[in-house]
Amino acid sequence: MISRTFVKSAFAATLTASLMTGIAANADDNATNEIIDRVKPVGHLVILKESEAAAPAAEAAPAMETAPATADAGKATYDTACFACHGTGAAGAPILGNKEVWAPRVGKGIDTLYSHAINGFNAMPPKGGAMSLTDEQVKAAVDYMVGQSS
Repeated sequence: MISRTFVKSAFAATLTASLMTGIAANADDNATNEIIDRVKPVGHLVILKESEAAAPAAEAAPAMETAPATADAGKATYDTACFACHGTGAAGAPILGNKEVWAPRVGKGIDTLYSHAINGFNAMPPKGGAMSLTDEQVKAAVDYMVGQSS
């Protein structure tokens, strides 16, 4: 015959296993929902037929004002792509405004500075690592830095 102690132990074990399985299932559901929220699309793509083609960009968007002056474009490029090193001196980069450090570099000529900025020099990678910049944007940033540092 089965003893009472055995029945109590078996019942306790079964109850514990059931509870743990339920808790684990809820934890899995929560984790799954969190993952779904993290990876859900942030938008969707609409492909129009030719007959439904969108208006040309010139008609759809208001005309922009004229492009900023070269100095403003140079400062904007400096602020977004050059400041990390030239604002802090990281990797030995000459700090913007430090005339003493910039003087020998400026003395080599603007074409040399352009070449170093576009192609890389010492620890500086080409275009400061911002490969999406055009050569003109890099030159504008160099002009801005030279203007602030000489």
